[in-house]
Amino acid sequence: MSLDLRSSYAPLLALAGTVGLLGGFLGAPPTWLLAWVGLLLPLLALVARWSPVRAGVGAAVLGVAAVALWPVPLMWGPASWLEVCGAAAFWAVPALGALAAGGHLRRQASRMRQAVRDGRRDQQLELARDLHDFVAHDVSAIVVQAQAARFVADKDPEQAVRALERIEAAGLGALASMDRTVHALREAAGARSASVPGTSELPGLVERFEGGVLDADPAAARALSREADTTAYRVAVEALTNVRRHAPGAAVVRVRLHRAAEGIELSVANSAPARGAGGLLGLGLRRRSGTGLAGLRGRVEAAGGTLRAGASADGGWRVCAVFPAQGRALG
Repeated sequence: MSLDLRSSYAPLLALAGTVGLLGGFLGAPPTWLLAWVGLLLPLLALVARWSPVRAGVGAAVLGVAAVALWPVPLMWGPASWLEVCGAAAFWAVPALGALAAGGHLRRQASRMRQAVRDGRRDQQLELARDLHDFVAHDVSAIVVQAQAARFVADKDPEQAVRALERIEAAGLGALASMDRTVHALREAAGARSASVPGTSELPGLVERFEGGVLDADPAAARALSREADTTAYRVAVEALTNVRRHAPGAAVVRVRLHRAAEGIELSVANSAPARGAGGLLGLGLRRRSGTGLAGLRGRVEAAGGTLRAGASADGGWRVCAVFPAQGRALG
Protein backbone atom coordinates (compact mmCIF):
# COMPACT_ATOMS: atom_id res chain seq x y z
CA MET A 1 0.00 0.00 0.00
CA SER A 2 1.51 3.32 -1.10
CA LEU A 3 2.39 6.06 1.37
CA ASP A 4 0.22 8.61 -0.49
CA LEU A 5 -2.86 6.42 -0.10
CA ARG A 6 -2.18 5.89 3.60
CA SER A 7 -1.82 9.61 4.24
CA SER A 8 -5.15 10.32 2.53
CA TYR A 9 -7.22 8.27 5.01
CA ALA A 10 -7.22 10.91 7.77
CA PRO A 11 -8.38 13.81 5.52
CA LEU A 12 -10.97 11.56 3.91
CA LEU A 13 -12.33 10.53 7.32
CA ALA A 14 -12.40 14.16 8.48
CA LEU A 15 -14.33 15.16 5.36
CA ALA A 16 -16.73 12.23 5.63
CA GLY A 17 -17.32 12.90 9.34
CA THR A 18 -18.04 16.57 8.70
CA VAL A 19 -20.46 15.72 5.89
CA GLY A 20 -22.20 13.16 8.09
CA LEU A 21 -22.65 15.61 10.98
CA LEU A 22 -23.91 18.38 8.73
CA GLY A 23 -26.23 15.99 6.89
CA GLY A 24 -27.77 14.79 10.16
CA PHE A 25 -28.44 18.27 11.51
CA LEU A 26 -29.66 19.52 8.11
CA GLY A 27 -32.36 16.86 7.90
CA ALA A 28 -30.86 14.19 5.66
CA PRO A 29 -32.94 10.96 5.35
CA PRO A 30 -32.21 8.34 8.05
CA THR A 31 -31.35 5.68 5.44
CA TRP A 32 -28.80 8.01 3.92
CA LEU A 33 -27.29 8.70 7.35
CA LEU A 34 -27.15 4.98 8.20
CA ALA A 35 -25.38 4.23 4.91
CA TRP A 36 -22.96 7.05 5.70
CA VAL A 37 -22.22 5.45 9.08
CA GLY A 38 -21.42 2.22 7.24
CA LEU A 39 -18.80 4.16 5.27
CA LEU A 40 -17.32 5.84 8.34
CA LEU A 41 -16.67 2.61 10.29
CA PRO A 42 -14.11 1.08 7.84
CA LEU A 43 -12.54 4.52 7.43
CA LEU A 44 -12.03 4.66 11.21
CA ALA A 45 -10.27 1.29 11.13
CA LEU A 46 -8.07 2.35 8.20
CA VAL A 47 -7.07 5.58 9.94
CA ALA A 48 -6.19 3.73 13.15
CA ARG A 49 -4.12 1.26 11.14
CA TRP A 50 -2.27 3.47 8.66
CA SER A 51 -2.52 7.21 9.36
CA PRO A 52 0.17 9.22 11.16
CA VAL A 53 -0.74 9.67 14.81
CA ARG A 54 -1.02 13.46 14.79
CA ALA A 55 -3.30 13.62 11.75
CA GLY A 56 -5.17 10.48 12.69
CA VAL A 57 -6.24 11.59 16.18
CA GLY A 58 -8.21 14.63 14.98
CA ALA A 59 -9.84 12.70 12.15
CA ALA A 60 -10.71 9.80 14.49
CA VAL A 61 -12.37 12.13 17.02
CA LEU A 62 -14.46 13.69 14.26
CA GLY A 63 -15.37 10.27 12.83
CA VAL A 64 -16.43 8.85 16.22
CA ALA A 65 -18.52 11.96 16.84
CA ALA A 66 -20.23 11.62 13.45
CA VAL A 67 -21.09 7.95 14.10
CA ALA A 68 -22.23 8.51 17.68
CA LEU A 69 -24.34 11.62 16.98
CA TRP A 70 -26.09 10.65 13.76
CA PRO A 71 -29.38 9.64 15.52
CA VAL A 72 -29.47 12.75 17.73
CA PRO A 73 -31.27 15.02 15.18
CA LEU A 74 -33.89 12.32 14.66
CA MET A 75 -34.59 12.14 18.41
CA TRP A 76 -34.59 15.89 18.98
CA GLY A 77 -37.74 17.00 20.82
CA PRO A 78 -39.72 13.89 21.82
CA ALA A 79 -36.78 12.05 23.45
CA SER A 80 -35.28 12.97 26.79
CA TRP A 81 -31.66 13.93 27.30
CA LEU A 82 -31.02 10.55 28.89
CA GLU A 83 -32.35 8.74 25.82
CA VAL A 84 -30.30 10.93 23.50
CA CYS A 85 -27.13 10.24 25.51
CA GLY A 86 -27.93 6.53 25.55
CA ALA A 87 -28.36 6.43 21.77
CA ALA A 88 -25.09 8.33 21.29
CA ALA A 89 -23.27 5.94 23.61
CA PHE A 90 -24.76 2.94 21.82
CA TRP A 91 -23.53 4.12 18.42
CA ALA A 92 -20.16 5.12 19.83
CA VAL A 93 -19.44 1.44 20.58
CA PRO A 94 -19.02 0.28 16.94
CA ALA A 95 -16.96 3.40 16.19
CA LEU A 96 -14.61 2.67 19.07
CA GLY A 97 -14.56 -1.00 18.05
CA ALA A 98 -13.42 -0.03 14.54
CA LEU A 99 -10.67 2.10 16.05
CA ALA A 100 -9.63 -0.75 18.33
CA ALA A 101 -9.47 -3.20 15.40
CA GLY A 102 -7.29 -0.85 13.37
CA GLY A 103 -5.12 -0.10 16.40
CA HIS A 104 -4.65 -3.81 17.06
CA LEU A 105 -3.44 -4.38 13.49
CA ARG A 106 -1.13 -1.38 13.84
CA ARG A 107 0.34 -2.75 17.06
CA GLN A 108 0.84 -6.20 15.53
CA ALA A 109 2.67 -4.67 12.58
CA SER A 110 4.82 -2.62 14.95
CA ARG A 111 5.72 -5.75 16.92
CA MET A 112 6.63 -7.55 13.71
CA ARG A 113 8.90 -4.69 12.64
CA GLN A 114 10.52 -4.69 16.08
CA ALA A 115 11.05 -8.45 15.86
CA VAL A 116 12.76 -7.97 12.49
CA ARG A 117 14.98 -5.24 13.95
CA ASP A 118 15.83 -7.43 16.94
CA GLY A 119 16.65 -10.32 14.61
CA ARG A 120 18.94 -8.13 12.53
CA ARG A 121 20.64 -6.80 15.66
CA ASP A 122 21.16 -10.33 16.99
CA GLN A 123 22.62 -11.36 13.62
CA GLN A 124 24.98 -8.38 13.68
CA LEU A 125 26.10 -9.27 17.21
CA GLU A 126 26.65 -12.88 16.19
CA LEU A 127 28.73 -11.81 13.20
CA ALA A 128 30.74 -9.53 15.47
CA ARG A 129 31.39 -12.47 17.78
CA ASP A 130 32.38 -14.59 14.79
CA LEU A 131 34.90 -11.97 13.70
CA HIS A 132 36.31 -11.78 17.20
CA ASP A 133 36.40 -15.52 17.85
CA PHE A 134 37.91 -16.58 14.54
CA VAL A 135 39.75 -13.63 13.02
CA ALA A 136 41.22 -12.22 16.25
CA HIS A 137 42.92 -15.55 16.95
CA ASP A 138 44.81 -15.53 13.64
CA VAL A 139 45.61 -11.81 13.84
CA SER A 140 47.02 -12.30 17.34
CA ALA A 141 49.17 -15.13 15.99
CA ILE A 142 50.48 -12.89 13.21
CA VAL A 143 51.46 -10.17 15.70
CA VAL A 144 53.20 -12.58 18.08
CA GLN A 145 55.08 -14.41 15.33
CA ALA A 146 56.15 -11.12 13.72
CA GLN A 147 57.54 -9.94 17.05
CA ALA A 148 59.38 -13.23 17.52
CA ALA A 149 60.82 -13.10 14.00
CA ARG A 150 62.14 -9.59 14.59
CA PHE A 151 64.06 -10.66 17.70
CA VAL A 152 65.59 -13.84 16.24
CA ALA A 153 66.20 -12.66 12.68
CA ASP A 154 69.88 -11.77 13.26
CA LYS A 155 70.81 -14.64 15.57
CA ASP A 156 68.80 -17.50 14.08
CA PRO A 157 67.58 -16.92 10.51
CA GLU A 158 66.11 -20.42 10.38
CA GLN A 159 63.79 -19.62 13.29
CA ALA A 160 62.80 -16.40 11.54
CA VAL A 161 61.89 -18.34 8.39
CA ARG A 162 59.71 -20.72 10.41
CA ALA A 163 58.04 -17.72 12.07
CA LEU A 164 57.32 -16.27 8.64
CA GLU A 165 55.76 -19.56 7.59
CA ARG A 166 53.51 -19.47 10.64
CA ILE A 167 52.61 -15.87 9.84
CA GLU A 168 51.61 -16.94 6.33
CA ALA A 169 49.46 -19.79 7.69
CA ALA A 170 47.79 -17.48 10.22
CA GLY A 171 47.14 -14.89 7.51
CA LEU A 172 45.52 -17.48 5.28
CA GLY A 173 43.41 -18.62 8.22
CA ALA A 174 42.29 -15.03 8.88
CA LEU A 175 41.33 -14.61 5.21
CA ALA A 176 39.36 -17.86 5.33
CA SER A 177 37.53 -16.70 8.45
CA MET A 178 36.67 -13.39 6.81
CA ASP A 179 35.46 -15.25 3.71
CA ARG A 180 33.16 -17.34 5.91
CA THR A 181 31.78 -14.19 7.54
CA VAL A 182 31.15 -12.49 4.18
CA HIS A 183 29.53 -15.70 2.95
CA ALA A 184 27.31 -15.69 6.03
CA LEU A 185 26.19 -12.15 5.22
CA ARG A 186 25.16 -13.22 1.73
CA GLU A 187 23.46 -16.47 2.59
CA ALA A 188 20.13 -17.05 4.27
CA ALA A 189 20.12 -17.68 7.99
CA GLY A 190 19.49 -21.39 7.50
CA ALA A 191 22.60 -21.79 5.39
CA ARG A 192 24.95 -19.90 7.70
CA SER A 193 25.63 -22.67 10.15
CA ALA A 194 27.17 -24.85 7.44
CA SER A 195 30.10 -22.41 7.13
CA VAL A 196 30.93 -22.34 10.87
CA PRO A 197 33.87 -24.60 11.80
CA GLY A 198 33.64 -27.25 14.49
CA THR A 199 35.87 -29.60 16.46
CA SER A 200 36.93 -31.37 13.26
CA GLU A 201 39.18 -28.36 12.64
CA LEU A 202 40.89 -28.52 16.04
CA PRO A 203 44.00 -30.30 14.63
CA GLY A 204 44.69 -27.46 12.19
CA LEU A 205 43.96 -24.86 14.86
CA VAL A 206 46.37 -26.40 17.39
CA GLU A 207 49.02 -27.08 14.74
CA ARG A 208 49.19 -23.34 13.98
CA PHE A 209 49.72 -22.62 17.67
CA GLU A 210 53.35 -22.89 18.80
CA GLY A 211 53.61 -25.20 21.77
CA GLY A 212 50.09 -26.55 21.25
CA VAL A 213 49.34 -30.19 22.00
CA LEU A 214 46.03 -31.79 21.01
CA ASP A 215 44.43 -34.84 22.61
CA ALA A 216 41.05 -35.38 20.96
CA ASP A 217 38.82 -38.42 21.17
CA PRO A 218 36.93 -38.78 17.84
CA ALA A 219 34.08 -40.62 19.59
CA ALA A 220 33.67 -37.71 21.99
CA ALA A 221 33.50 -35.28 19.06
CA ARG A 222 30.78 -37.38 17.42
CA ALA A 223 28.77 -37.28 20.64
CA LEU A 224 28.42 -33.50 20.44
CA SER A 225 25.37 -31.85 18.93
CA ARG A 226 26.00 -29.49 16.00
CA GLU A 227 25.54 -26.43 18.20
CA ALA A 228 27.81 -27.82 20.91
CA ASP A 229 30.41 -28.81 18.30
CA THR A 230 30.72 -25.29 16.88
CA THR A 231 30.62 -23.74 20.35
CA ALA A 232 33.42 -26.03 21.54
CA TYR A 233 35.57 -24.82 18.64
CA ARG A 234 34.81 -21.22 19.59
CA VAL A 235 35.92 -21.91 23.16
CA ALA A 236 39.20 -23.39 21.92
CA VAL A 237 39.85 -20.42 19.62
CA GLU A 238 39.15 -17.90 22.36
CA ALA A 239 41.21 -19.72 24.97
CA LEU A 240 44.21 -19.98 22.62
CA THR A 241 43.87 -16.32 21.68
CA ASN A 242 43.91 -15.35 25.35
CA VAL A 243 47.03 -17.43 25.91
CA ARG A 244 48.81 -15.48 23.15
CA ARG A 245 47.67 -12.18 24.59
CA HIS A 246 48.08 -12.74 28.31
CA ALA A 247 50.54 -15.63 28.67
CA PRO A 248 52.91 -15.43 25.67
CA GLY A 249 55.67 -17.16 27.62
CA ALA A 250 53.72 -20.38 28.20
CA ALA A 251 55.80 -23.28 26.89
CA VAL A 252 52.97 -25.80 26.50
CA VAL A 253 49.27 -25.41 25.81
CA ARG A 254 47.20 -28.60 25.94
CA VAL A 255 43.84 -28.84 24.17
CA ARG A 256 41.88 -31.91 25.19
CA LEU A 257 38.51 -33.21 24.02
CA HIS A 258 37.30 -36.31 25.82
CA ARG A 259 34.44 -37.95 27.68
CA ALA A 260 33.95 -37.00 31.30
CA ALA A 261 31.48 -37.96 33.99
CA GLU A 262 29.40 -34.83 33.27
CA GLY A 263 29.46 -35.23 29.48
CA ILE A 264 31.88 -34.19 26.73
CA GLU A 265 34.67 -31.97 28.04
CA LEU A 266 36.83 -29.55 26.09
CA SER A 267 39.71 -28.09 28.08
CA VAL A 268 42.51 -25.70 27.17
CA ALA A 269 45.31 -25.47 29.75
CA ASN A 270 48.58 -23.58 29.47
CA SER A 271 51.65 -23.97 31.60
CA ALA A 272 52.97 -21.10 33.68
CA PRO A 273 54.91 -18.52 31.63
CA ALA A 274 58.65 -18.74 31.82
CA ARG A 275 60.25 -16.41 34.31
CA GLY A 276 60.61 -12.97 32.82
CA ALA A 277 58.29 -13.72 29.89
CA GLY A 278 55.46 -11.63 31.29
CA GLY A 279 51.80 -12.31 30.80
CA LEU A 280 48.68 -11.84 32.87
CA LEU A 281 46.93 -15.16 33.20
CA GLY A 282 43.16 -15.04 33.20
CA LEU A 283 42.95 -11.30 32.58
CA GLY A 284 40.77 -11.85 29.56
CA LEU A 285 38.04 -13.62 31.55
CA ARG A 286 37.96 -11.26 34.49
CA ARG A 287 38.19 -7.93 32.71
CA ARG A 288 36.39 -8.40 29.46
CA SER A 289 32.68 -8.75 28.84
CA GLY A 290 30.43 -9.16 25.80
CA THR A 291 33.19 -10.88 23.80
CA GLY A 292 35.81 -13.47 24.55
CA LEU A 293 35.33 -16.04 27.29
CA ALA A 294 32.74 -13.93 29.09
CA GLY A 295 30.67 -13.74 25.90
CA LEU A 296 31.18 -17.45 25.22
CA ARG A 297 29.72 -18.38 28.59
CA GLY A 298 26.24 -17.55 27.31
CA ARG A 299 26.85 -19.57 24.13
CA VAL A 300 28.03 -22.58 26.10
CA GLU A 301 25.01 -22.41 28.39
CA ALA A 302 22.70 -22.03 25.39
CA ALA A 303 24.15 -25.29 24.06
CA GLY A 304 23.31 -26.96 27.39
CA GLY A 305 26.85 -26.86 28.77
CA THR A 306 28.88 -25.12 31.45
CA LEU A 307 32.05 -23.05 31.25
CA ARG A 308 34.73 -22.78 33.94
CA ALA A 309 38.05 -20.96 33.96
CA GLY A 310 40.67 -20.48 36.61
CA ALA A 311 44.28 -20.91 37.67
CA SER A 312 45.69 -24.43 37.57
CA ALA A 313 47.87 -26.09 40.20
CA ASP A 314 51.08 -25.55 38.22
CA GLY A 315 50.57 -21.80 38.01
CA GLY A 316 49.01 -21.78 34.57
CA TRP A 317 45.45 -21.18 33.44
CA ARG A 318 42.74 -23.64 32.45
CA VAL A 319 39.49 -23.14 30.56
CA CYS A 320 37.02 -26.00 30.61
CA ALA A 321 33.67 -26.37 28.80
CA VAL A 322 31.44 -29.38 29.40
CA PHE A 323 28.62 -30.22 26.98
CA PRO A 324 25.91 -32.88 27.20
CA ALA A 325 26.50 -35.95 25.05
CA GLN A 326 23.92 -36.99 22.48
CA GLY A 327 22.10 -40.12 23.57
CA ARG A 328 22.57 -41.94 20.26
CA ALA A 329 26.34 -41.61 20.52
CA LEU A 330 26.71 -43.03 24.00
CA GLY A 331 26.26 -46.64 23.05
